[in-house]
Amino acid sequence: MEDRGNNQTTLKDALKAMLDHYKLKGKLNQSRIRHQWEEMMGPSIANYTKDIKLYNGKLFIIIDSAPLRHELSYGKEKIKRLLNEQLGEEAIQEVVIR
Repeated sequence: MEDRGNNQTTLKDALKAMLDHYKLKGKLNQSRIRHQWEEMMGPSIANYTKDIKLYNGKLFIIIDSAPLRHELSYGKEKIKRLLNEQLGEEAIQEVVIR
């Protein structure tokens, strides 16, 4: 078997480089957040969630219910911390609930 030298990279590193090059990391994180949202927050909150978007480190959560929106506004830091833990990085700097 022929030795490849220093040109070897792991699949993980190659995928990470591709995500960085094509600037897809934000969309991937947004998709992961949407997927985890119902599991983390429960079906009742997920039913009132209209949309979730991640843009420039800000997570925008659009909620249909005004009382629920008000209640969630008290837990912004906890939401940010839990989602960043799920993502394994500090992708979210701020949570905006609308």
